Amino acid sequence: MELVETITNAIEPALTDMGYELVRVSINGTEMQTVQIMAERLDRANMTLDDCEKISHTASALLDVADPFKGRWVLEVSSPGVDRPLVKPNDYERFKGEEAKVELNTDIDGRKRFKGILKGIQGTKITMDFEGQDISFDFADVAKAKLTFKDETLDNKKGKK
Repeated sequence: MELVETITNAIEPALTDMGYELVRVSINGTEMQTVQIMAERLDRANMTLDDCEKISHTASALLDVADPFKGRWVLEVSSPGVDRPLVKPNDYERFKGEEAKVELNTDIDGRKRFKGILKGIQGTKITMDFEGQDISFDFADVAKAKLTFKDETLDNKKGKK
């Protein structure tokens, strides 16, 4: 986790200055590490290939200077996509009313996985409608979470109802 923090600290200020929000940094592999950067535009317009290219060039240069890696590495840049991960507390407020899948570190009534409608976050407590009932859990208990892709989402993007 320390490497993710080092990378985030090295690139996030520059990305913000360029008009992007860093959504997530993840690292895969051991012999050659793959650094995956997920970002979106601060103006919430759709990400383009040009956006990903700008981020890639900037992040690559910053990581070359910071040199946080022990060996070889490769960089991948992408947008969050339609099944966007929820990684920051404000994501749960921003996407209030959207359907999400959440996996917890601890169980609620013997269950760790939930799919439902986000109702927001108050302090550190996230609330969602799960099968017609409100459930609440602490942000720190979230192992992973993401918006769910729905056919209506694609239809709305295409201008269909």
